[in-house]
Amino acid sequence: MRLFSASLTFNLLILTLVGCTGYRFGNQSLFRPDVRTVHVPIVHSESFRRGLGERLTEAIVKEIELRTPYKVVDAADADSIFQARLVDEHKRVIAENQFDEARDIETQMILEVSWLDRQGQQLIQRSEIPLDEGIYITQAASFVPEGGQSLVTAQQEVIQKLASQIVAQMELPW
Repeated sequence: MRLFSASLTFNLLILTLVGCTGYRFGNQSLFRPDVRTVHVPIVHSESFRRGLGERLTEAIVKEIELRTPYKVVDAADADSIFQARLVDEHKRVIAENQFDEARDIETQMILEVSWLDRQGQQLIQRSEIPLDEGIYITQAASFVPEGGQSLVTAQQEVIQKLASQIVAQMELPW
């Protein structure tokens, strides 16, 4: 009986291990196993506001390093290249007081992104309806000047949201 019990336990252990060989654990299971490194060039900005491309690049690199198993490297050593272009950046008044002064203002940014492997295949999945062939990601944030908030703080909030949304797009589809 003891030999039968040990044999049954051993067989169940083998079946469990063989049945779970394709599974991955942790954040490794969320991302592509064939990509280890990513190159992120400076985001090209079509905005007249200076420094937005650099700030976006820094946020994207930090988010990739923080939330993914990928390492950000230079172009020569990279398995893939992530490119982004700031297509539009604007602000608009949401609410005014009785003297036509802005009380609540919204700032919005639209990025066109692509993530390509060395063969030129698109790695990022579309989550929204594309306007052209590119993939567009949009984020907005509002700020209240009377409350001590500024355009720069609202832009930084939008930049953080964009970087987070980009990394979410790098995950494998379920």
